[in-house]
Amino acid sequence: MYDQPRPNRATSAMTFDQMLERVRYEGAYPTRERAAEAVHHVLAALGHQLTGDERVDLAQCLPVEAALTLTAQIPTTEHLTGWGFVKDVAARTGATPAVARWDTGAVLAVVARLAGPDLLARILRRLPGGYALLFGQAELSRPEPAAA
Repeated sequence: MYDQPRPNRATSAMTFDQMLERVRYEGAYPTRERAAEAVHHVLAALGHQLTGDERVDLAQCLPVEAALTLTAQIPTTEHLTGWGFVKDVAARTGATPAVARWDTGAVLAVVARLAGPDLLARILRRLPGGYALLFGQAELSRPEPAAA
């Protein structure tokens, strides 16, 4: 979409195998296959929620295989809160909400490192409340709009 590199690119490139190993470590998964399954499910669900430049920039930060999973999804008009996102992952995978929350946290912690702080802040501003904790960040309250 853009010919020039974005300023918020990740500081260090990571291969998909390295990403799987990081997710496997974060999630304490017994196999790489289980880590790959979590990556696929969580990034597919995130692909339904994330739009705009943040989606494009995040895809540029991810290994190709992960970026393809993210961008293959058509964004939905129903924007889910963080908890709604976890319940959606659970419903799509047949897992319990607890397992879906674990998978989400393991994958998005690695995604947060790949995205870097600037892009992560932009992503969190675009998404509804509740996602910061999923990315391993503190959930800061958003200022309420002033009444007219």
